Amino acid sequence: MLNALLGRKVGMTQVFGPNGTVIPVTVIEAGPCVVTQVKTAPRDGYEAVQIGFEETTTKNVTRPELGHLGHSLPLLKAQRKALQGHQQGKKEEAATEAESTDEEKVSKQISHLLKVQSNRQRRPGPELGPFKVLREVGLQDGATTEKVELGASFDVSLFRDGESVDIVGTTKGKGFQGGVKRHGFSGGPKTHGQSDRHRAPGSIGSGTTPGRVLKGTRMAGRMGHERVTAKKLQIIQADPERNLLVVKGSVPGANGGLLMIKKHVMR
Repeated sequence: MLNALLGRKVGMTQVFGPNGTVIPVTVIEAGPCVVTQVKTAPRDGYEAVQIGFEETTTKNVTRPELGHLGHSLPLLKAQRKALQGHQQGKKEEAATEAESTDEEKVSKQISHLLKVQSNRQRRPGPELGPFKVLREVGLQDGATTEKVELGASFDVSLFRDGESVDIVGTTKGKGFQGGVKRHGFSGGPKTHGQSDRHRAPGSIGSGTTPGRVLKGTRMAGRMGHERVTAKKLQIIQADPERNLLVVKGSVPGANGGLLMIKKHVMR
């Protein structure tokens, strides 16, 4: 069995516990996720599963990705044009040996195109997706990929009420921020003539020794938009019928952000 699912953050609300206490919770729309690739130790060197989330149209999906998902790909425009020209019998007559050699090359290309047209599927198996998101996840302890089939679907029933999970997401981007907001600096004194130094960072290094700014010195800079893991969050409720997870506490990212919900492992 898989140890993680993909989902989207719906938002935060509150529920009441058994003794009447208010519990802040985050609602997550998780799954269903479809297995798009199974990696095995003999072939890939490790065992893992690639899953797809949120089906989409083929409009904005590349041909390599469609081939990876098992779709039968149409011929390219140039290949289609060459094949149509051959089928309509629009070929020049060979007058010299060089031209006959070129004609042999063309016939080989046409035979190759006919062969390609008859079988345009990159890999055997069902046509899957396409999906907006593809991610690789691991397996639960002791599980193997032998029981995981290509095209299998997993939903919120993978988790149970009261279970602890780790949720990985991307935090909100704050743009370029100063030291007070980014690192919690207290700022300069507000008296003694310093009317414009309230939120200034102050000195960033000493003089002759070392004579430079040390690496890692906290300064103003780009804040947020980082991959963050919120660990050991408790599942209050799992609803497979509506593909919803209710998790205690807050999770990284804005509403609608992509999340990975992983089973918590004690180490």
